[in-house]
Amino acid sequence: MPAKKNESERRLILCINATLQKKAKNIVAINVKEISSFTDYMLICSGDSDRQVRAISSAIQGYMKKAGILPLGVEGETAGQWILLDYDDVVISVFQEQARAFYDIENLWDAPRMQIDETATEVNKLNKAMR
Repeated sequence: MPAKKNESERRLILCINATLQKKAKNIVAINVKEISSFTDYMLICSGDSDRQVRAISSAIQGYMKKAGILPLGVEGETAGQWILLDYDDVVISVFQEQARAFYDIENLWDAPRMQIDETATEVNKLNKAMR
């Protein structure tokens, strides 16, 4: 089990760092592994436009592909309002802010969360609540 835990954390960190490179806003990671049967972590972030939302999604996919990890599914790329990326133990939602406020998915989960500093260039480890 520890190998899976470390792999999940590694995937989450890769995704967070990709979002930081594309200047995503309001980046939140949620640890749902104790309450979810479909994933360990949710990562939610926003972009200012459909172009930025697609760029953030593309960056995540690029980072993950370089690590040899392909998504199980990608939804919403055409519209660029809400792109969902499924990497099994990490599920990422990249929103335009208006869509994010409407769906408010991060408030569906009563679970440990980590707000990521948007001014950071990289995250190397998760805080204790996220492990």
